[in-house]
Amino acid sequence: MNYKSIILLSGGLDSVVSLGLCKKEYNIELALTFDYGQKALKDEIEASEKIAKYYNIKHKVIKLDWLKEITKTALVSDNEVPKGIDNPQYSAKAVWVPNRNGLFLNIAGCFAESYNYTHIIIGANKEEGQTFPDNTQEFADRITAEFEYSTLSKPQILVPLINYNKNDIVKLAIDNKMPLELIKSCYNGGGKHCGKCESCTRLKNALLANNDTYYTKILF
Repeated sequence: MNYKSIILLSGGLDSVVSLGLCKKEYNIELALTFDYGQKALKDEIEASEKIAKYYNIKHKVIKLDWLKEITKTALVSDNEVPKGIDNPQYSAKAVWVPNRNGLFLNIAGCFAESYNYTHIIIGANKEEGQTFPDNTQEFADRITAEFEYSTLSKPQILVPLINYNKNDIVKLAIDNKMPLELIKSCYNGGGKHCGKCESCTRLKNALLANNDTYYTKILF
């Protein structure tokens, strides 16, 4: 079967590794990055543009100004982003954006319908799925089932990292020589990774678990 795919690309670890794993087999042609007023927007766009160029795919930024207006969470507001992952339930609530992944996937579904993409790829993973319900296979399956009714082309959502934790994902990246030097996984933005937010903490712990010093020094 001839596949043609879209990927949701934030510029972070999970979306980059998903892209690297699926680029050839699923013929990824387009990356979508979403602007919803997040603090790390500038870094995310910069990283995503570089990654898309590295993998030779098209890149498009989708503006969602209204999404910032209806959420007060720390990713978009003046509230401080929680540090670490000691209290994942609290952290999840603090950075929750209403229906974010559902919205992103449905927008990607519009592109899939218009341009005959067979798959939409998202970097959800096992570790974050334990905290965020929209990072699970069940969620992806529900959206795929929705597309059976809301589209004629019926694209499928692919979640290549759903059985992997962060340690596994970093190992995949290192073993497959993926461009980790290009990623930006920080919630706070502002250039180098802060090393304190949940996203940074997960990434740094995974790098250290893989005995990596090279990327740890570059990113932190």
